[in-house]
Amino acid sequence: MGKSIFRSFQVIAAHGALSAYSVLALFPVVLIILNSFKDRLTIFAAPFALPTASTFTLDGYQTLYATARFDLFFLNSFLVTAGSLVLILFVSSMAAFALAEYKFRLDSLTGLYLAIGIMVPIRLGTVGLLRLMVDLHLVNTLWSLILVYTAQGIPLAVFVLTVFMRQLPKDLTDAARIDGASEYRIYWLILPLVRPALGSVLAISMIPIWNDLWFPLILAPGESTKTLVLGAQAFLGEFVNDYNAVLAALTLAIFPPVILYLVFSRQLIRGITAGAVK
Repeated sequence: MGKSIFRSFQVIAAHGALSAYSVLALFPVVLIILNSFKDRLTIFAAPFALPTASTFTLDGYQTLYATARFDLFFLNSFLVTAGSLVLILFVSSMAAFALAEYKFRLDSLTGLYLAIGIMVPIRLGTVGLLRLMVDLHLVNTLWSLILVYTAQGIPLAVFVLTVFMRQLPKDLTDAARIDGASEYRIYWLILPLVRPALGSVLAISMIPIWNDLWFPLILAPGESTKTLVLGAQAFLGEFVNDYNAVLAALTLAIFPPVILYLVFSRQLIRGITAGAVK
């Protein structure tokens, strides 16, 4: 009886601590969104108050619409993120299948090489990447960002997918080979079995790509190739004293990744719990 009460107390305390941390982390985001719909005087006079009929305004968003192409910035971010994630999943899943299914002389060395890719930040090679993109004539194109983010996400994705694929029963792949299935067919049959891992890779890789400012500023700073974060940063520098516009720009930059994370967070939790159960 005493142990069950203590266990219940631990669960309640853990949930209370996590809930308090969630409120603390989300409070600045909610505050920015609410103040983006207020007039300038109310932002300073009552920053924690909700917008009312007399204080509600869309001046900041009207300024954004008139002076910045946030629709284009959003489209660029979406194309870069989606293209990078597709390539990461495709290349990493094939590499993980090879590492999990086949034994060859350099399999351990290949795994170590990919592990080093997780530990070493890709930004250390920024100068070399810039020279490479100049030689390939890819500067100020979305392809430069897609290729860099794909290379950045592959090591961790291969590591996660390899662990999951190695835990699948070998009888499944052996039976498929006995039935005459090709290796590519077996690969496509395995993918649905590792959906939690694929969801985890999506959730882990998506947010850093969407929120990155470093590589868009270096590889694609042109007006037609700016991502949402880079466009918001440039806008903030130009309209630093227009607080309505600043808060509106921050809202548009914050809102999409929060929604995307909420959409894929269930997949991330499923991937973590599936790995723990196995």
